[in-house]
Amino acid sequence: MEDRPETNGDLPGLDQGACRGLWILSEGLMNLNNSTLAYYSFEQKSLNKNVFRSLNKRGLGDTGNDMKAYGSKLYIVVSLSSQIEVLDLYSGLSIKRIPLFDENRQARQPRYIDFLDGKAYVCSFDGSLARIDTASLEVEAYVNCGRNPDGICLTNNKIYVSNSGGLDNPHFDNSVSVVDPLSFREVKKIETGLNPYQMQVDSQGDIYVVLRGNLLDIPFSLCRIDSRLDSVVQVFNDIPAWNLAIHNDTAYIYHYSVQGGENSVKVFDCLTETIISDQFISDGTPITRPYAIEVNPYSGDVYISDAYDYTLWGDCLCFSAEGNLKFRFESVGLNPSSLVFVK
Repeated sequence: MEDRPETNGDLPGLDQGACRGLWILSEGLMNLNNSTLAYYSFEQKSLNKNVFRSLNKRGLGDTGNDMKAYGSKLYIVVSLSSQIEVLDLYSGLSIKRIPLFDENRQARQPRYIDFLDGKAYVCSFDGSLARIDTASLEVEAYVNCGRNPDGICLTNNKIYVSNSGGLDNPHFDNSVSVVDPLSFREVKKIETGLNPYQMQVDSQGDIYVVLRGNLLDIPFSLCRIDSRLDSVVQVFNDIPAWNLAIHNDTAYIYHYSVQGGENSVKVFDCLTETIISDQFISDGTPITRPYAIEVNPYSGDVYISDAYDYTLWGDCLCFSAEGNLKFRFESVGLNPSSLVFVK
């Protein structure tokens, strides 16, 4: 691993709108304590592949699962270490580590994070949803949801948590919990398809939920929840989905077939609920195993990470909105899983 800034070929400068930098979190492998954090400076055209260790003189922890910015802070969910690592968004220096353990000192295994009105909400595999005050960086309360929550989003002043049951294969869960942030109580469970996972919201408050099925004869699919009705109003059995990103009501949805090795990135119109294109990548650039997808909100470019075989350091590729490769960051980390763009 590299601890120093380095250039990585002909990489971009300030052509990414108002974006000054990009954080790239890589999960590593479970139980190997090898998560890493990379940073690319569009101002300096330099990439530091292990910036967290360089700055903070310690490792990030075991399995960096999610990362988001809120205000001037960067929040990293480190699942097996059961910590929320809070960094200064601009310097990368650690501000605080927030442990998430139950009353018996058992790891809650946090998975994903989202924010509303000065609070961070973190869903964990132990079935809990934590509320953290972003000023004091203290855990204020917990509420129980369903089995093995594995996704979170917020819209219409409500919190939605997908209950996967993923640790109880083949007895998966099939629900999304609705939590009122004021009372911090679960107010409803929405029945979805089997094994719900990632969720994204469009401008109308529609929630698109990835359904992973039973990993055997019930395939991956997608469903849409109307957050006004709090019910599933549409199921897309013809759209296999592992993950998605929504920008200006356009969804970029990727899928990977474990059995055949094929993958695709579809483009979907969230307003008409129709597929725009079955293959976003228009120039033939190959991707082995897509692992993360995000859209740069300042340029509209689409970033996709490639995990290869999950044991090699993966790449992060940037495509134009037309699906043409603009550049790639090579070997940024082991299983690059989350991207955050810095204005």
